[in-house]
Amino acid sequence: MTTDVGSESTPQLAEDLLKRPAGPGQRVHAVLHRQPALSPAIVLILAGVAFTLLNSRFYHLQNLSLIAQQVAVVGSLAVGQTLVILTAGIDLSVGAVMVLSSLVMSKLVFDHGVPGVLALLAGAVLAVAAQTLNGLLVTRIKLPPFIVTLGTLSIFTAVTLIYAKGQTVSLQPGGFLLWSADTVSIGSLHLTNGVLLMIALYVVMGFALRYTAWGRHLYAVGDDAEAARLAGISVNRVLLSAYMVAGLAIAVAAWILVGRVGGGDPNSGLNANLESITAVVIGGTSLFGGRGAVVGSLIGAVIVQVFDNGLALAGFDPNYQVLSVGVLVIAAVSVDQWIRSVKA
Repeated sequence: MTTDVGSESTPQLAEDLLKRPAGPGQRVHAVLHRQPALSPAIVLILAGVAFTLLNSRFYHLQNLSLIAQQVAVVGSLAVGQTLVILTAGIDLSVGAVMVLSSLVMSKLVFDHGVPGVLALLAGAVLAVAAQTLNGLLVTRIKLPPFIVTLGTLSIFTAVTLIYAKGQTVSLQPGGFLLWSADTVSIGSLHLTNGVLLMIALYVVMGFALRYTAWGRHLYAVGDDAEAARLAGISVNRVLLSAYMVAGLAIAVAAWILVGRVGGGDPNSGLNANLESITAVVIGGTSLFGGRGAVVGSLIGAVIVQVFDNGLALAGFDPNYQVLSVGVLVIAAVSVDQWIRSVKA
């Protein structure tokens, strides 16, 4: 009596394979795919332990306060960058928009006596408008995000320098715009209001991405734009909204920057564009879109500052700080590629 292999053995074999326990690599892959912020969190913990062993001053609250204050600007900027990268795009102009917005806020107060609240709103409108321009060029003219933001990076940088006329703006202490620099003390831990603003920004954006239809649509568009379109999602509207909401995050970063430098400086944030991308990539967000968590970008920003601070305390040459960031970026992208390849 013969056995019908095609109708009986093959389904049974497939069923048996499905019942087999997954190997260690598959289990690790599954966990990392579900929790993209897990791997950078592990790196952060290990780095903290290592730098504490190298220099016990690392874990002192005064030093941790300094790290938190250094993270505030780039960490806030990374929120906007995360939204764009989740859609499989990239924004090279976020730092330039931030500096222009901070300068407009400062000059409105310093040169024209505009109340700080109105100056902040004007700077926020400018940041959203700049990002709307990026979004329209991507969605309407169908230009690649890399090319669009590379061009607007030069445009916004030039506008900033022309507007500033090479001069910095120093604001008087106590004004509303400098509120972000005020310090809140919890024992020996000293945090600025800018750090608290950054944390609030992450809480709001994390909630929006995880629990709202807009957040689910953002992930769907980044994962597969054509499939999202077939599912009835307005892809162009979602993409445009990602850039516009990123503009709001940039405005928050600009406010924190004003407090940090004491006004407006056209030469501040020179590396902010690349630093925000670095934080997002190290934080586990895929450059191919559709996978990542905003909290991972915060962890990524903290990791960069932890390595800079820890290596300095350990007495290493500053060039090793740059080297470590490069290694972390390559490692993060390699992990992402591995996850995607195993998934495939």
